[in-house]
Amino acid sequence: METGNAGGRTSLASVATLFLKLGIIGFGGPAAHIALMRQEVVARRRWLTDAHFLDLVGATNLIPGPNSTEMAMHVGRERAGLKGLMVAGAAFIAPAALMVLALAWAYVEYGATPAAENLLYGIEPVVIAIIVHAVWQLGRTAIVGPILALAGAAVLGLYLAGVNELLLLAASALIVLVVANRHRLDSRGSLVLLPLIPFGLPRESGEELPDLFLLFLKYGALVFGSGYVLLAFLRGDLVVRLGWLTSEQLADAISIGQVTPGPVFTTATFAGYLVAGLPGALLATLGIFLPSFILVAALNPLIPRLRRSPWAGAALDGLNVAAVGLMAGVSFQLGRVALIDLPAALLALATLIVLFRWKPNPALPVVVGALVGAARWALI
Repeated sequence: METGNAGGRTSLASVATLFLKLGIIGFGGPAAHIALMRQEVVARRRWLTDAHFLDLVGATNLIPGPNSTEMAMHVGRERAGLKGLMVAGAAFIAPAALMVLALAWAYVEYGATPAAENLLYGIEPVVIAIIVHAVWQLGRTAIVGPILALAGAAVLGLYLAGVNELLLLAASALIVLVVANRHRLDSRGSLVLLPLIPFGLPRESGEELPDLFLLFLKYGALVFGSGYVLLAFLRGDLVVRLGWLTSEQLADAISIGQVTPGPVFTTATFAGYLVAGLPGALLATLGIFLPSFILVAALNPLIPRLRRSPWAGAALDGLNVAAVGLMAGVSFQLGRVALIDLPAALLALATLIVLFRWKPNPALPVVVGALVGAARWALI
């Protein structure tokens, strides 16, 4: 294991190895991915401090695209420059994209998706524990005063009440910014919110491949928040408007995105394969992830400057505490689904105790969870 002081440099091989591993074991969605990354780059390798890690988490919420993939890119950029950004992003995406591609081929050839309920039975409680552990650790860094504590609690409550996560992130950033800088505001001060102007829908021509690429490029450039937001776009375009997929095929694509590790955005790989085979899968995957590489490369050098600014720094504080609140909400919602019986709850509790007591490599509890699921399948 390579360790080092925060702010140092790391070899491309080490960056690639870490994020390839995280891409393979990264079950559970963005919150779990970020929790796994924190364990690796903050707790184990000491590549980043908790405070800077949180700033990067907040920065991913400023731009569209898959948050956890963009976190991988940020860490790669911090440790190994632009080459590190590209290597980290590609290594994190590749395992999921290849798995989804293989499953898409099997789906087309055999007409069914492989069942993974028993595997997830063991993995999901472990993932819940990893998220809870990360929420606790990151919350200790993010919540440094009563205003931030109230903001985090409000985000958690409103998220559980069904309020859109993008709205909560924006509101938290804005409120904390205003409260922290209220003495700087005068009667002439104002805050202008620039609306996001969406790209137009892709052209309707007989050429599926160019349209497919542009369609997923649009998603990568516009979709904020979790991968679940992407699913609404997919249905509106691929099923309703273009008729490239049926509702049943989209549901199967969603299930594949849930049972494979890595970014949920690799649902694009599956959908692209169903529409236009291997070229469609490659173009859809490239289109949806390309904007993230460009946006992270542009944003990452600005993060220290944003932190030094009293305005942008306060907004980052608001984003950070909102991100913690959202992660807490996600862990609660996932727990209600995953902890379906006493053995699952005990597995989550045991994992949490192990994480707090011994701080193991997060791959170990994930593997143990998978073995528990396999054993359950063998006994049924």
